[in-house]
Amino acid sequence: MILADCVVSRCNQILTCRSPIPKRREDLKDIGVINNGSIASSEGRIVFVGRDEELKTSVHLVDGGEHIDGSGLIGLPGFVDSHTHLPFAGSREEEFKLRLDGYTYQQLAEKGLGIQTTVNATREASRDDLVRLSLERLDSMLTHGTTTVEAKSGYGLNIEDELKQLYAIRQANKMHPIDIVSTFMGAHEVPREYKSRKEEYIELLTQEILPRVKENHLAEFFDVFCEEGVYSLKETRHLIRAAKAEGFKVKLHADEFSPLGGAILAAEEGAVSADHLIAITDEGIDTLARSQTVATLLPGVSYFLMQEKKAPARKLIEKGAIVALATDFNPGSSMTESLFFIMQLAVFTLKMSIEEAINAITANASYALTREREIGSLEIGKKMDLVLCSCPNYLHLVYHFGINPIKHVIKDGQVVLKDGILKYNGQREA
Repeated sequence: MILADCVVSRCNQILTCRSPIPKRREDLKDIGVINNGSIASSEGRIVFVGRDEELKTSVHLVDGGEHIDGSGLIGLPGFVDSHTHLPFAGSREEEFKLRLDGYTYQQLAEKGLGIQTTVNATREASRDDLVRLSLERLDSMLTHGTTTVEAKSGYGLNIEDELKQLYAIRQANKMHPIDIVSTFMGAHEVPREYKSRKEEYIELLTQEILPRVKENHLAEFFDVFCEEGVYSLKETRHLIRAAKAEGFKVKLHADEFSPLGGAILAAEEGAVSADHLIAITDEGIDTLARSQTVATLLPGVSYFLMQEKKAPARKLIEKGAIVALATDFNPGSSMTESLFFIMQLAVFTLKMSIEEAINAITANASYALTREREIGSLEIGKKMDLVLCSCPNYLHLVYHFGINPIKHVIKDGQVVLKDGILKYNGQREA
């Protein structure tokens, strides 16, 4: 008999998003549906997943254990948001209004607005301010089903304020049930004070800030905004190689507004993911399809910026690329904490199937954070990160749009959202 301290029984469906991971082509449609399913865990790890009648004969709930009746619910892996800019201060609703009046994202940047606006606000904020703001946003993410999130710096653009953001991420990770994966992105923009001497800023990044971040174990990943007017291919390659020499894994903002070739560079340099890809070329698609680099698509950006052009999800999938989805939560181009909404956008605007979109926010998103052995699917031995939605079947996750059907969230085997109400105590120690 299997002993369990958390049991969820009688679900309408459980979507396991089972291995192999990553998922490509037709495998991306395999979400591992178990009808009339149940799942159980012990000490935060899954010990059973299968049909309800099997649970009754093979699993025993220990005294004091948690039992949830899953009748009328579907269960799926906790969502993995592999691209966010979580720890920022300020907001940019006035710039949003200017965009509604016809200004483009690039035109606002040329006026000294855009990222620089958030840099100014973040530099003025204290570390405690950033922790508080991050915790509020993490709460919102949790209520929408996210249980693991990547968080980037990149709104400090100097030693003091980049480290401040990264320390805020570390502190928030200690206090919140969502697991946070930290990324150093000092190469998000060129700071205003270095605009005429970019080479000096690149030297500051590679010679001073990168070693400080590594020495203090403040980030696992390094990211660069490879884009016209920001960092060129040559500059990006130099930055990536400096980061790899320090032991960082690499992500890349690639081919967002212009077909610069960032996706090809990402694959050549063994980046874990190339993100955005709205302007990716056919050569870039073919290169990613032959690689292990994840194509992380951010449909919230095209939607928020009201762009006609979208990332070519269908081409990427059909060619065999590893496709994931993320929010790109940030104040300038995708102001949403809801990865659930992003999944819906991917179906409606990128023409992904519902099954593909589900795997793209779970299994493949876990691969985009090199966490596929721990999270992203509901399999024995993995973390019990489970989202329970009030739906008759998984098609309703997209069919019934504009609502939040998430009823319960279990993180590491602990109920952290129950009946839509947050239940954690803010004392988790990472």
